[in-house]
Amino acid sequence: MPAISLKLPEHLLAVSGECAAALQLSRAEYIRRAVERMNRDTRARLRADRLRAASRRVRQESMRINAEFDAIERDVDA
Repeated sequence: MPAISLKLPEHLLAVSGECAAALQLSRAEYIRRAVERMNRDTRARLRADRLRAASRRVRQESMRINAEFDAIERDVDA
């Protein structure tokens, strides 16, 4: 497994160590899980952003098509 060097402020290092110990994990495993969670959350947020953008694009087209159907229904009813 490749390794990285990580510089953390003292207070963050201390709190990470305390939390890791409370979960009976090594500090490295605790930080690895934190990175995995952040990656998962970031991917989910990016996926939601893409879905929102696609929805906005489709919504505009849907409104245009609905307006065309409304016009056809008005012509038929008249």
